[in-house]
Amino acid sequence: MTTIHLKTIINSSIKKVFDLSRNIDFHVYTASKTKEQAIEGTISGLIGLDETVTWRGKHFGLYLTHRSKITSFDSPNRFTDEMIQGHFKYFKHEHIFHRTSKGTEMIDILRYETPYGIFGKAFNHVFLKKYLTHFLISRNQFIKSHLEMCRP
Repeated sequence: MTTIHLKTIINSSIKKVFDLSRNIDFHVYTASKTKEQAIEGTISGLIGLDETVTWRGKHFGLYLTHRSKITSFDSPNRFTDEMIQGHFKYFKHEHIFHRTSKGTEMIDILRYETPYGIFGKAFNHVFLKKYLTHFLISRNQFIKSHLEMCRP
């Protein structure tokens, strides 16, 4: 099992950070490099508890699909999405939000397991963990920039 743990401080309200983090349209915008699109389930707006979304995007030169379900939801403090169909053995992404004196601390805890035994472990070690970490950091910077530039 691999875990990626990130913290991002955003000078904005916890509610705005929480809502933008679960906004399907904003995710499509931030993932434009991978041509990611929501193709089934909740395909626009804010996703909520027990809702699903199927993503299709180009990763490692291949178009891949990934279906997630929101399995826990406590607005504006946390939500969790878990893969219900895709290319991982296991995939769970916890999104946690805390009010701070500087705005909001956004925490990502992504836990996943690759299939294909030793080959999957090698691929993860050489490419995948770095790729997913960069993907999350990039997305978080989009959220941060958008909210800090759009402050009233």
